[in-house]
Amino acid sequence: MVISFTGAQSTGKSTLLTKMQTDERFRKFNFVPEITRSLKKKYNLDINEDGDEFTQLITVNSHLYNYFDHKGKDVVLDRCILDGLIYTMYQYQKKKIPIEMYNYTEYLFKKLIGNIDIILYTEPDIPLVDDGERSVNKEFRDTIINLFEEAIDHFKIDVIRLSGTVDNRMKTIYNIVDNYGK
Repeated sequence: MVISFTGAQSTGKSTLLTKMQTDERFRKFNFVPEITRSLKKKYNLDINEDGDEFTQLITVNSHLYNYFDHKGKDVVLDRCILDGLIYTMYQYQKKKIPIEMYNYTEYLFKKLIGNIDIILYTEPDIPLVDDGERSVNKEFRDTIINLFEEAIDHFKIDVIRLSGTVDNRMKTIYNIVDNYGK
């Protein structure tokens, strides 16, 4: 089973992934932390609204590698190819990347999205918090949220919306995972 979180920055994805890692129900799962920050450090990349074509190429291809690295395994991803698509859309709309990069990302998105069994969309109902790395630009966050909503609707992506407290979100996750395939 492949479970992935998705959503704008500072919406609780990493918090929930960390909580799942310590939960006995998920002991058989492999966990993949958020990739963008590690890529930022490894390659000295600009991310978020400062990203560029190379940021998107490396990030989007990381989703492809995650697919092959965890194929046939139970895994929980902090982010997925939907996130890659959204941030690429943003960069394209801002004219920071060429159409070819957007087209490649959309192609890869269409190839990979169907391989995710459960997509957990973290609603932006929690405050934007500065962790020293993520963008705290409210306008950027609002744009990303709108792009998520548009893409979910346009591509008819079946997401499970998580909102409220961490405990409320975990109850929803338990319910979805426990009843998956029934």
